[in-house]
Amino acid sequence: MFNQKYTSTQTQWCPGCGNFSILAAIVDVMNEMNIPKNEVLFMGGIGQAAKLNQFIPGNGFSGLHGRILPAALGVHAANPELKIIINTGDGDSYGEGGNHLIHTIRRNPDIAHFVHNNQIYGLTTGQPSPTTDVTDGIDGAMNSSIPLSPLNLALACGATFVARGFTGDREQLKEIMKAAIDHKGYALVDILQPCVTFNKVNTFKWYKDRVKPVDHSHNVQDKEAAIKLAGTWGEEIPTGILYQVERPVYTQRRPLLSRGVIPSREEITSKEIEDRLKLFI
Repeated sequence: MFNQKYTSTQTQWCPGCGNFSILAAIVDVMNEMNIPKNEVLFMGGIGQAAKLNQFIPGNGFSGLHGRILPAALGVHAANPELKIIINTGDGDSYGEGGNHLIHTIRRNPDIAHFVHNNQIYGLTTGQPSPTTDVTDGIDGAMNSSIPLSPLNLALACGATFVARGFTGDREQLKEIMKAAIDHKGYALVDILQPCVTFNKVNTFKWYKDRVKPVDHSHNVQDKEAAIKLAGTWGEEIPTGILYQVERPVYTQRRPLLSRGVIPSREEITSKEIEDRLKLFI
């Protein structure tokens, strides 16, 4: 059964939701990359986006609101050979999970993190999220302040892979996803997608009129250029891989974790435990 094709099941999303395009893109990507189902784990927190792992038959884990990244870090530490793909919403990761996001980025675990950014809380009927623009006229937005720039936050924290996608450009989104999954380290992909029920401002057309793929001449290792692209928002919104560099992943920098999958290791001797404990004395 591990070699069966990836499929999707019936969802609970509103007709026209941008999540459908993200789900379809992930199914295509997994089939095209030919990753066996036993070698991948789909994870999510709470929210419409975070339900995605429930709609792909295979290994899945649902955590608490904003708390999926610590769980994913634990999985990565126990089994660094497993492909971990997280799907969350902008509220889930940039709001409730903001603190975990910052420190997961710093640790650089080998995780692909897809954030479905509709600039609103869709599950809880349309409250403003950290990415809501205060000028959008969304109910409650005046209680917000300057919208968060998640990609600039990621770059400031030392992220090794930062990208922005759009559900209206499926082919580009798939290429970004493939690169994020292949990337050795934490990969943040902020995916712009419409909430057709509660966000009447940032519609599919609104995004379509503004998104523009980055030029092929863009140097993805140029952090200064990436910061400028990440902060460009308004009449033009750059999409694509903005930044990508290599750095040792979380498990590679820790001797006890760099030895492979924990359940398959040889037993650690009592002397080795004593030697490790001496490091903290």
